[in-house]
Amino acid sequence: MDPLIITVAAVGAELTKEQQPNLPITPDELARDAVECRAAGASIYHLHVRGPSGEPTMDVDVYRAAHDAITSATDLIVQFSSGGAVGDPEEARFAPLELRPEMATLTTGTVNFGDDVFLNPLPLVRRFYDRMLALGITPEFEIFDAGMIGTAAALYEEMSADHHQHYDFVLGVPGALPAWDDAIGFLRDHLPEGASWSATGIGRAHLLVTEQAIASGGHVRTGFEDVRYFEPGVVAESNAQLIRRVAHMATIGGRDIAAPDVARDVLGLS
Repeated sequence: MDPLIITVAAVGAELTKEQQPNLPITPDELARDAVECRAAGASIYHLHVRGPSGEPTMDVDVYRAAHDAITSATDLIVQFSSGGAVGDPEEARFAPLELRPEMATLTTGTVNFGDDVFLNPLPLVRRFYDRMLALGITPEFEIFDAGMIGTAAALYEEMSADHHQHYDFVLGVPGALPAWDDAIGFLRDHLPEGASWSATGIGRAHLLVTEQAIASGGHVRTGFEDVRYFEPGVVAESNAQLIRRVAHMATIGGRDIAAPDVARDVLGLS
């Protein structure tokens, strides 16, 4: 098995400071969080950003300040969200890509998202993918439902792409694929040959999904975006605390932890 790549989804677009007082928002807070996460074992920093009042934003200048702060303080791979907050318009979602991060997420289908709908019609997905390829950004295919794997694989062939294919299974979002016991095995078995994958379980599903991913040769995403509580009734004290738990589980499971440069090799970013 490859060394375990741990992605920290540190901010998200829904969580508030009232719900999570330690949510990093400013560039300085993000840089400190990134340093702590790197020390705990993270190699990818999945980035959403917030405005001055804590509101989710896709503002390019805010992304630039956050990206510069993290890359100045650490060697982490910075992965931009191209989804933003549910309902963000197309032009806003595209804008930060011009900063050319190493990676960006690409959700390859539309999905119910709680009471909302995360819209990703196929023509929009094509435009996102085409722009990422033109800018030299490696996509991470975000999989909320099984059909998104087929769409991602078909687009890879359609566009004659030659980057390493990496998928992230997001399980347990209300309205999307639940974290059923057999979900990870089913999704993994339908990936293209040679693809790598990571997984995260939202909320209560997190530990089960993490255990399965570690044991099955996959990688893991954790962080405030996905996990609010460290244990029932106890809010997580930091993103680094969540990463340390995953790293400990990996050690027990016999997996080494990937440093960022090792993760770059696995993901074809070197």
